Amino acid sequence: MSDEIPQQTRQRAGEIDRVVLGLGVGGVLAVVVWGVLARDSLASFGESGLGWVIDTFGWFFVVAANAFLVLAVVMAFSRFGRLRLGKDDEEPEFSALAWIAMMFSAGMGIGLVFFAVAEPIQHFTTPAPASGVEPQTEAAAGAAMQYTLFHWTLHPWAIYAVVALALAYSTFRKGRKGTISAAFRPLIGDRADGGLGRTIDLLAVFATVFGSATSLGLGALQVAAGLDLVVGVPDSTAVELVVIGALTLAFVISAFTGLHKGIKWLSTTNVLLALGLMFFVFVVGPTVYTLEVLPASIGNYLDDLVVMSTRTGAFSDPAWLGDWTIFYWAWWISWAPFVGTFIARISRGRTVRQFLIGVLLVPSGASAVWFAIMGGSALRIQSTGTRDLVADVAASSEQALFGLLDALPLAALTSVLAMVLIALYFVTSADSASLVLGSLTSRGSLRPHRVLVVSWGVLIGAVAAVLLLAGGLDALQQATIMIALPFVVVMLGLAAALVKDMSDDPLLAPPFRTPRSGLAAAVRTARSYEEEDPPPVRRYLRRRPR
Repeated sequence: MSDEIPQQTRQRAGEIDRVVLGLGVGGVLAVVVWGVLARDSLASFGESGLGWVIDTFGWFFVVAANAFLVLAVVMAFSRFGRLRLGKDDEEPEFSALAWIAMMFSAGMGIGLVFFAVAEPIQHFTTPAPASGVEPQTEAAAGAAMQYTLFHWTLHPWAIYAVVALALAYSTFRKGRKGTISAAFRPLIGDRADGGLGRTIDLLAVFATVFGSATSLGLGALQVAAGLDLVVGVPDSTAVELVVIGALTLAFVISAFTGLHKGIKWLSTTNVLLALGLMFFVFVVGPTVYTLEVLPASIGNYLDDLVVMSTRTGAFSDPAWLGDWTIFYWAWWISWAPFVGTFIARISRGRTVRQFLIGVLLVPSGASAVWFAIMGGSALRIQSTGTRDLVADVAASSEQALFGLLDALPLAALTSVLAMVLIALYFVTSADSASLVLGSLTSRGSLRPHRVLVVSWGVLIGAVAAVLLLAGGLDALQQATIMIALPFVVVMLGLAAALVKDMSDDPLLAPPFRTPRSGLAAAVRTARSYEEEDPPPVRRYLRRRPR
């Protein structure tokens, strides 16, 4: 199986793959039409399909997520870490700040804002059955933060890292196309350019569309809730659809500015706004309590990491796992082709060790600080009776953040800031996902045609709207888990291809082994030099006639 890239394949890179594009658009449009014409049927299918996937394959998601985390850690601190994602002397394309900002915005933007308060409060109200704590107690608050960090730190970023590393190595080190299928060449050879490769790319397209639509739907729900609480516009499905339409239009404008302008600028702005909101809550909220929450939560999380990571429905409540852990693992896996491709695109020139440490630790650390401040403040406000955030979350999860802000000074201003932050995350997520979809359907082009990128963005918005019509948040979660099941198989194959590919890198070829004895090594070296350039006496004896 040759690893050489056919010349004709290189020349075609950048052209539209009509097969992947046609099947991808056709499949997405079929779901859109299904949701418009038979909303109840789509909702029923999603509910029954979700139950089957969780009951049958919940353990599979748990095992796969752990495998990706172990692989990422081992690679970061092994000999693979000194490989560079590009030529040996290539410098990073983006500065560290811009790289982290774009990576963070693409990877978790809307989700972090949506669940910042909602998840800790929900775990506080209904703790994980395996935690064995009583609801709404100090122990429940500790368990709430522990499970929140578990769902938002190392595991998700390890999932992203494996896909991103495989793509970045294949594209920038090996010079292949920037598609998921191209990274499989070490395993399937030239079939990466045939039907098997197109099937892999098609699964990546569907995972990206529905995973992104889930996040955009969450964003629309939260913006609509904010408009209701701040401006007084009643929250309704019509308002949510208008929000999706308006933000999709904003994305279209952003898409025409390209990666180095639009996405980079918006991502940096997102990070600055998030930092500003977090710093405000930290200063005017329960500052000392949040400072205590951060180390305690990280310690509890790391202390029980192995136990939480290996928990399945065999000895735990499968319904709770399906609603939380398995949903999250499936969500991250469905986002993996989109976020992984995008992170790979912006990581050229970094070493594998720099890449993995950056992708694993920096966003995980930032997420821990974010939840300690936002979630910790919410728990303290709830426990002191300042505001009943449990009631806010019971009414709707999307109101949780605004309930926290309403309990603090300058609520109107910070609520508007939060809505702007959500809107910008919506735009950057759609921007990044559409760029990736354009690349996947253009034979891996790093700069796909903008009309194609915009078309994919509009389709993502349409899917988000249809899923909201079909059942709101539940329908979004159902679509995420179901579409992630086939792609987790692709990811495991991708991990195997990555290990094989990097093991064959010339830079890691074993050095010449010298004998253990220093004297023997010196004698061997002297003899080799004698053979190449013998002493004068020996040269004379060789030339003398006998």
